Amino acid sequence: MKKINITKENTKNFILAYVTKLQKDRVTSIGAELAYYIVLSIFPFMIFLLNILSFTPFVATDTVGPFINILPIDLQNLILSLIHETIRSSSETLLSISALTGLWAASKATTSFITLMNNAFEVKETRSYLYRRFLAIVFTIGLLLAFILSLIALVFGRFLASKVFSFIGLGSTFINIWNYLRTILTLVFMVIIFALLYKFAPSQKGSLQIGFIESLPGAIFASIGWVISSLAFSYFVNNFGNYSKTYGSLAAIVLLLIWLYMSSVIIMMGGELNATIKSIKLNK
Repeated sequence: MKKINITKENTKNFILAYVTKLQKDRVTSIGAELAYYIVLSIFPFMIFLLNILSFTPFVATDTVGPFINILPIDLQNLILSLIHETIRSSSETLLSISALTGLWAASKATTSFITLMNNAFEVKETRSYLYRRFLAIVFTIGLLLAFILSLIALVFGRFLASKVFSFIGLGSTFINIWNYLRTILTLVFMVIIFALLYKFAPSQKGSLQIGFIESLPGAIFASIGWVISSLAFSYFVNNFGNYSKTYGSLAAIVLLLIWLYMSSVIIMMGGELNATIKSIKLNK
């Protein structure tokens, strides 16, 4: 294995290449496009997800709560109200309709993400439109399954860990340990999901072959960056921002748009990081 010398000059050149690529690919502008498609798809997708969860033991808001507790309070209330309304009006008919609309709308966001990743890696799309739509739907279903599996792992993980800690006589310390462990597990799931997206989204042909390991730097960056930025955004809104006075009843919607845009830019930055690393390797 070739030894890579990490010097101050190499680091400076890499950062310069990365920032230049972010500007060239207009990440902040393209992030708005991705956020737009996410806005169109997020509510049908959530309705679809919540209707599925309504037929499982994982529908309780205290189960979903840990996944949204890093968001601003107004945004948490908006999501929780949607959960309560979906649970109250859940039906097989609504499930069927939301399954179709949710998959189609969410796949539009994924299709846009595929295009953005092709631009990041500077490759032409060689796959047919139908295959890209199929791939987008598969990504969407995979994201849905990953979220459900995360719930199952966290819920059953808590149950099994509680039994183990009780057996060895450390039941009283379990809650504190589990709070940290749950955060780590959630972060690991996020890294895996992002890595798979970054691996399969770009059109791979010729010298551009992206392995799972090569997708990890961007996935780790996006996961940690998303958590930190969401926490910072939540802290600012809860303590300094007064959006209710400015936007009134629309405050939660405005916060959702800002958060989705911020999240889209960070996801794009993760893909651009992988593209920059790949470009430097190919040019050596």
